[in-house]
Amino acid sequence: MIRTLLRVLGQQYAGPMRRTIALMTATAVVEGLLYALLVPVLRALFGGSPADARPWLVAFGAGVAAYAVLRYFSDLSGMRVGTTMLRGMYHRLGDHLARLPIGWYDAARVGEVSVMAGRGLLQAMGVAAHLLAPFIAALITPLTIVAVMLAFDLRMGLAALAAAPVVALTGVWTARAMAATDAERHERDHQAGARVIEYLQAQPILRAGGRTAERFGLLDDALRQVQRASRRTTLAALPGAIGLTLTVQAMFTALLVLGTHLALGGGIGAAEVLTILVLAARCADPLLSLADIGGRLRGARAEIDRLDAVLRTEPLPQPAEPREPRGHGLEFDAVTFRHGDRTVLSGLSLSVPEGRRVAIVGPSGAGKSTLLQLVARFYDVDEGAVRVGGADVRAIGTETLMSRIAVVFQDVYLFAGTIEENIRLGRPDATDAEVRAAATAARLDEVVERLPGGRHADVGEGGALLSGGERQRVSIARALLKDAPIVLLDEVTSALDPINEAAVHQGIERLMAGRTVVMVAHRLRTVQRADHIAFLEGGHIVEQGSHDTLLHQGGRYTDFWTASARE
Repeated sequence: MIRTLLRVLGQQYAGPMRRTIALMTATAVVEGLLYALLVPVLRALFGGSPADARPWLVAFGAGVAAYAVLRYFSDLSGMRVGTTMLRGMYHRLGDHLARLPIGWYDAARVGEVSVMAGRGLLQAMGVAAHLLAPFIAALITPLTIVAVMLAFDLRMGLAALAAAPVVALTGVWTARAMAATDAERHERDHQAGARVIEYLQAQPILRAGGRTAERFGLLDDALRQVQRASRRTTLAALPGAIGLTLTVQAMFTALLVLGTHLALGGGIGAAEVLTILVLAARCADPLLSLADIGGRLRGARAEIDRLDAVLRTEPLPQPAEPREPRGHGLEFDAVTFRHGDRTVLSGLSLSVPEGRRVAIVGPSGAGKSTLLQLVARFYDVDEGAVRVGGADVRAIGTETLMSRIAVVFQDVYLFAGTIEENIRLGRPDATDAEVRAAATAARLDEVVERLPGGRHADVGEGGALLSGGERQRVSIARALLKDAPIVLLDEVTSALDPINEAAVHQGIERLMAGRTVVMVAHRLRTVQRADHIAFLEGGHIVEQGSHDTLLHQGGRYTDFWTASARE
């Protein structure tokens, strides 16, 4: 687990973590060596001259002081590494997630990453801050005490050492027995959490249909599965915990019997037997704590392994020698793109000259939105190439590519914060005057005027405090402020009422002016104003040309236009 943790931390935090582990190990060794001083102390106290114990007691006190200092700094180092690691891991995970292909984010992954970013990272930090020190002490301190016992009396030391492989085998056996139940418990917890979220999100539909009792049944089933998995986890852990306790107690009993036998035979004195038993008792305490610490470490290790799996997922490759686009024209050259087992686009070619507007129309599932995502390099093509300014998007640095592209999606997500903060995402260094100008151009000023707080009004998580049309206007203002030469529009007015649609269209017209535009649309007003129209069906462009040319052909576009005119 330590190796996995160090790999997850990366080079920046691996060094401090190694130093912390070394300091914790030294602390555990010093704690074990302290008990070696009990041997001369007890010999003097039970011997003929108790006063001889005084210098050893002084030495013991000095050792305790040294141990206290080491313990303080090792615990402090663990806390510092843990908190610094948590902050750094949030940044590292966020940076890595931002470079993964969009296709990686299915519904299950989003929920898993949400849990990982919360509980997972906190457990990883807890290993450094709270679990490493007692775990290392539970292993190193008993081994140090056994070494002291070996130096003091070989027979008693060997008897104590014989228990080490039994304790190790018990721990390994318990971990293996727990592995399957831990995985099941995690899966059941995930399913129950999904059911709770589903139940909450579906309240309007369930109440309208009068089916809340049925949904309660599904949720209860998931919770019963969690209860059964928890019971199996407990039962799987019980033999290991009992086995470890019995092993430690048997070791202590064996040492007691051996010590009594040696004392009665004259091979060792009573003071020495008492010393051995004290040392054995000090071995037993940390060993007995291994069961509890091991369970907590297994839970942390599962989260660290999942975090490691995400961080080892290959991101979209970055070019070794990035190219600079020459101009702002777009080209799809024999593009084939597959999503899983499905071929979304097959051998598609399309050219979008600089400063021109191209509309992509067609039935649902034809691959229209995928074209926009390939331009923004949310995915990489399987065959062919997508070029911006004559350069393959795979050969352009991510920051350079995204600086040239503004995207307005159909479903707008706004971050919790103010309207102005969300607009400034387009260009954080923009002046107040530029932000106001973008808001006015997007027809957002009339929304701002009626909201308490104006531009500083809170939009809520995901923009929940604004309507769909208002969120679209914020998105357009953001794109206007960015002032990118290439604009990608994805069905931005498909779900708006007529008033909001008219306002959003005015903002879109300002946004498209003088720019290279690719728009996915089916509204007549948007499509008719395009310079070129491509009808996409089954991953192929089946028709393309101007609006009038396609209407005269009487093909698939004509059917689309006729159907749209009836809406």
